[in-house]
Amino acid sequence: MIATSDYELVTESAGLVDRSERAKFLVRGSEAADFLQGQVSNDVEALEPGTGCYATVLTHKGKLRTDLRVLRGDDWFWLDTEAIGHAVLEHMLRTYSLGRDVRFEDVTESRALLSLVGPAARERLDAAPPEEEDSFVTGEHGIYVATLLGVDVVCDPGTALDVEPVADEAAECVRIEAGRPRLGFDMDAETMPQEAGINERAVSFTKGCYVGQETVARLHYRGKSNRHLRGLRLAEPAERGAEILLGDRPVGRLGSTCVSPRLGPIALALVRREAEPGATVEVGGAPAEVVGLPFPRG
Repeated sequence: MIATSDYELVTESAGLVDRSERAKFLVRGSEAADFLQGQVSNDVEALEPGTGCYATVLTHKGKLRTDLRVLRGDDWFWLDTEAIGHAVLEHMLRTYSLGRDVRFEDVTESRALLSLVGPAARERLDAAPPEEEDSFVTGEHGIYVATLLGVDVVCDPGTALDVEPVADEAAECVRIEAGRPRLGFDMDAETMPQEAGINERAVSFTKGCYVGQETVARLHYRGKSNRHLRGLRLAEPAERGAEILLGDRPVGRLGSTCVSPRLGPIALALVRREAEPGATVEVGGAPAEVVGLPFPRG
């Protein structure tokens, strides 16, 4: 159950969530930009220092191996992803950079990542990053990265910020309300970027070749995805993995779920395209409404 006080902080002020468990790497070298350009789905070479992007690492069939954030500094790149994506990034960096001027350092343990979530997050820091998501500045406590829901602070372990901690569940609730899918919850190794609704954020269709590009581009330009990320307004709380039925036909399973203090029980799910917004489906024997994302504010 989400504490009302925590939810109020992340929706009306700012709350802090420690996300230091995320995998983190620093990449340097004269060929770092060219190397990353050929490995991830977004346009890394186009980044200016102080900017970043969201991207994916794909299989040759265009399915997700992991997603990640890429930041570009003056002479470095920063990569971070969910903890379950650590092995994927390490393998990519270690295996495919051989013979190139690319050096990487695993800083997962030596760097912390603190998320300030809420509309007042920027006001709690000595310097605010530009408003564009994934842009960043250097401040007193470290690197301040703009996010959809606030600011991420890359800092030394043990760094103390004057922001009240909140439970992970409160931050997850506002993520779900915003319709942002999460690796391991709403996306997995069988998911293509278009299905998860992340093409616009994570995929460049104008850059050069990268692993999985042909399949992703073909689906984007010529095909129709069989599944789409949708929101569900549930009649009662349900667990991740619960089956979704349209009539008597299974059309998906619940991904991230929560009981929002504002919206009640809600979830994200990859569902077949016939389960369009406005449709009534069944979850655990109870009705649920399929909605577009983000969830309506009302």
